[in-house]
Amino acid sequence: MPTPPADATAHRTSRPSRRTVLAAMAAALPAAGLPVLSSRASGTPAAAALPGGGDLGPNVLVFDPATPNIQGKLDEIFKQQESAQFGTARYALLFKPGTYNGLNAQLGFYTSIAGLGLSPDDTTINGDVTVDAGWFNGNATQNFWRSAENLALIPVNGTNRWAVAQAAPFRRMHVKGGLNLAPDGYGWASGGYIADSRIDGTVGPYSQQQWYTRDSSVGGWHNAVWNMVFSGVEGAPGQTFPDPPYTTLDTTPISREKPFLYLAGGDYRVFLPEKRVNARGTTWGNGTPRGESLPLSQFYVAKPGTDAATLNAALAQGLNLLLTPGIYHVDRPIEVQRANTVVLGLGYATIVPDNGVTAMKVADVDGVRLAGFLIDAGPVNSATLLEVGPDGASADHAANPTTVQDVFVRIGGAGPGKATTSMVINSNHTIIDHTWVWRADHGDGVGWETNRADYGIRVNGADVLATGLFVEHFNKYDVEWRGERGRTVFFQNEKAYDAPNQAAVQNGNTKGFAAYKIADTVTTHEGWGLGSYCYYNVDPTIRQDHGFEAPHKPGVKFHDLLVVSLGGKGQYEHVINDVGAATSGTSTVPSTVVSYP
Repeated sequence: MPTPPADATAHRTSRPSRRTVLAAMAAALPAAGLPVLSSRASGTPAAAALPGGGDLGPNVLVFDPATPNIQGKLDEIFKQQESAQFGTARYALLFKPGTYNGLNAQLGFYTSIAGLGLSPDDTTINGDVTVDAGWFNGNATQNFWRSAENLALIPVNGTNRWAVAQAAPFRRMHVKGGLNLAPDGYGWASGGYIADSRIDGTVGPYSQQQWYTRDSSVGGWHNAVWNMVFSGVEGAPGQTFPDPPYTTLDTTPISREKPFLYLAGGDYRVFLPEKRVNARGTTWGNGTPRGESLPLSQFYVAKPGTDAATLNAALAQGLNLLLTPGIYHVDRPIEVQRANTVVLGLGYATIVPDNGVTAMKVADVDGVRLAGFLIDAGPVNSATLLEVGPDGASADHAANPTTVQDVFVRIGGAGPGKATTSMVINSNHTIIDHTWVWRADHGDGVGWETNRADYGIRVNGADVLATGLFVEHFNKYDVEWRGERGRTVFFQNEKAYDAPNQAAVQNGNTKGFAAYKIADTVTTHEGWGLGSYCYYNVDPTIRQDHGFEAPHKPGVKFHDLLVVSLGGKGQYEHVINDVGAATSGTSTVPSTVVSYP
């Protein structure tokens, strides 16, 4: 494995290729004064209503400092999940407030670890929460689907290792030391996402090809490979793209942190952080965060196997949904019709639509919060997998937007799956905060037509904001943006590896479908820190006219764009439209555009 770079320049001379290549080779500072808490009342249940609340099921393990042999249980789950990339087991590991000594919680697939305090500092682990890549010969580019939230860590050796790829959020964490984002030996890595966290020491990405950090605080940042983006991060490096490739925004335009489960007086509650504008730093730095607190009695606690009819009945009665870890097959859409509904998943709860239905539909209402679950396409083609707002949605949600956070979509990999368009955003002002929408390039049920999926995300709503957008391998456009005044802070993309030939991706007179396409009718759009990679391994002669396509209008602006050909398998002619140099042939040196137009 390569040694760690002495500096950013040294590292850029030896860029890692992507995962398939390698597999083939081997406070908001709270306002002054007292914190603000409120409690919403749920709707009045009908007769014979489903119960709110309930136990969290066998796949949620709750520890307190007196629990015997915590390390043994953590090791048992890790042994099961370490290499279970497309397995069916799901786990949430929850730690009650207190101090835990001498633990090393190694996280495998579909495993979430979280503290149950209102602040990360309520739950301290004198030890580590570790993600490494021993299962894959030191290659971390497939370390997907795991998470850490709401904990304070005092790493044993001063630095915690979190070597992850996509769909592995690090939220609301306090690391009282450094954070290493690369695997042992500094092998390949391709992540990732940090939000609402404080790292007292230095963050070392090393081989991480791209990363997005939002509304956090860091003691320093070591290096960059292709694309490192920061918004609202205290201690972030300054704006220097492309050398080194740092894109830095002082604040995040709009943010609202993900809902989380916590304990108050021995009872479970769900905290809903409030919306922030021009946010910077964590929400919890000076005490209790601002927001709303809901008792578990206002949630229907669903267990794996619960059907869509039952989930919809609970929603119709005014309950929110807490999806405990496991698989949920639905034969009709889960219908979210009520404003301010919360659908919160634990441990990568996974929804599978049967018979070509849409997995979930959200009405054009205020303040819905979707968080923490995976949608896995079924073998019968679904026209869509997630719809936020119906066609023609037009309501103004600026004061109370819907949020889609850590909601991940997968087509293929665990078996054949198909979906024409994975995620459709019709409601205005929606915030998409960290998603990975993935047409699988490996696993079971993978092939140009086997897991056919033409479009990743389509945005029709106005004033939609995406913070942390990962979308990969779709047969046509990965992102297609039709709504006005859209904004994206950080985008990571790979074009589909498996296109059989140039004709298969020909788009009229254009060679290839852009990774990120802005409709010709759009007059205002802005993006910061966007990257697209190609690796056409079936036909390396395929050429893309560009990674990004947009109308040439004064209101359509992009900052810090790059395209990369991985190992010379396919090439880009330009970066955006007809602007930007072609990729260079066999090297993995990015072609960049600092500002467009």
